Amino acid sequence: MTAPPDSTERYRRWRLALGDDEDTSSLSERDLRIDRALSALYGAGGGNDSGSATDGGRKGGLGASAPRVARWLDDIREFFPSPVVQVIQKDAFERLGLKRMLQEPEFLASFEADVHLVADLMSLGKTIPEKTKATARIVIQKVVDELMAKLAQKTTQAIRGAVNRQLRTRRPRHGDIDWPRTIRANLHNYQPEHQTVVPDRLIGYARKTRRADLEDIILCVDQSGSMATSVVYSSIFAAVMASIPAVSTKFVVFDTAVVDLTEKLADPVDVLFGVQLGGGTDINRALAYVQGLVVRPSQTHLILITDLFEGGNSQEMLARAKEMVEAGINVIVLLALSDDGKPGFDHACAEFFAGLGCPVFACTPDQFPEMMAVALQKGDIHAWAALADIATVRAPT
Repeated sequence: MTAPPDSTERYRRWRLALGDDEDTSSLSERDLRIDRALSALYGAGGGNDSGSATDGGRKGGLGASAPRVARWLDDIREFFPSPVVQVIQKDAFERLGLKRMLQEPEFLASFEADVHLVADLMSLGKTIPEKTKATARIVIQKVVDELMAKLAQKTTQAIRGAVNRQLRTRRPRHGDIDWPRTIRANLHNYQPEHQTVVPDRLIGYARKTRRADLEDIILCVDQSGSMATSVVYSSIFAAVMASIPAVSTKFVVFDTAVVDLTEKLADPVDVLFGVQLGGGTDINRALAYVQGLVVRPSQTHLILITDLFEGGNSQEMLARAKEMVEAGINVIVLLALSDDGKPGFDHACAEFFAGLGCPVFACTPDQFPEMMAVALQKGDIHAWAALADIATVRAPT
C-alpha cells in the first residue's frame, strides 16, 4: 500500500496545480520547469496567443513561433504520461488557437499522435501547405497503424464468424475455427499433465464464396465537424471490413455533398485524406445516394453514423428512412463511434428512427465488432446493447 504524501509533498502538489508567482521556494529546478510548462497554457496569460512564456510562472502564452511550441510539447511529454499529454494538447488547441501551427511540419512532427490530432489535420484539409503534407501523412499513418493493430483482428474474427453460423465445417481455416465449440467437442481429450485439450477434430464456420450469398454493409458517415473522431474510427473499420471476402463493404461520407470513398478503402490513410471535415449536414441527400447503392435490401446493413442534426429537408429525410426500413434494409443509427463520451444529438429524429425499430445509440470502437456480428446474424441489437450496458434511444410512447 502506498503511503500518503506528507504535508510538504501535499503543498508542493497544490502549488503546482494552482500556481503562485511569488512562491518558488518550495520547488526544485524540475518543478520550476513543470510550473512554467503549465503556466504557458493555464496561467493568466495562457489563453493569449500573442503572449510569450516567461520565467515567472503564470504570465505566459506559448507565443506564435512553431519552434517555441515544439519545445513546450517536448517538456510536457517529459513530465506527463501520454494520456495527460493528449489532454493538454487538446486544451492548447482550444485556448491558444494552435490549429494554424499544424501547418508547420516541425511543429506537427513534435505532436503526440492520436485520433484527435488526426481529426484536427482532417479539419484543416486542403489548407495544409505542400511542405507539411508529407509530415501529416506520416502522423496519420502512425495513428492508423496503431488502430489497425488494435481493432483489425477482433473485427475480422467477429464478422467471419457471423456471416453464416449455420454452415459448419470440420475442416475450417485457422481464422474460422469456432473455439468454444471445438473445445467442448474435445473435452474427452483433456491432458492433465499439460493442463490443456488436444483437439482431434475442429469445428468452424464455412466461408461463403458465391457473390449472391454475401452480406452488404454500407457505412454512411456524417463528416461535419462534430463527428470528427467518429469519421476516423469508421474509416478504419470500413477498411478492415473491405478486406474480408465474406462481406461487401461500401463507405460513404457526407456533409451537404456526398462522397463515395469505397474505391480508396485499400488504404485507410487515403480515405482520411479524402475526408473534408466541417460544413453543413444533408442526411436526406446521403440516404438518397445510399438507396441507389442497394441491390438486395434484405441482405443490406446500413450503418448510419450521425448526430441526426439535419440541415436539409428533415421531413423528406425521415420519410426516406421509413422507406428503407420497410424495404427490408437493416438500418442501425450510431450517434457516435468514439470514446468521447455521451454525444449531443437531435432527440426528435433519434426517437423517430427508434420508432421504426432501428437501434439508435452511441458505440465505442471496442463494441463495434461485436455489434456488427449481431447485425449480420439479424440478431436483436437492442438485447445485445442491454447486455453490454449501452443506453439506446427509445421510441416515443
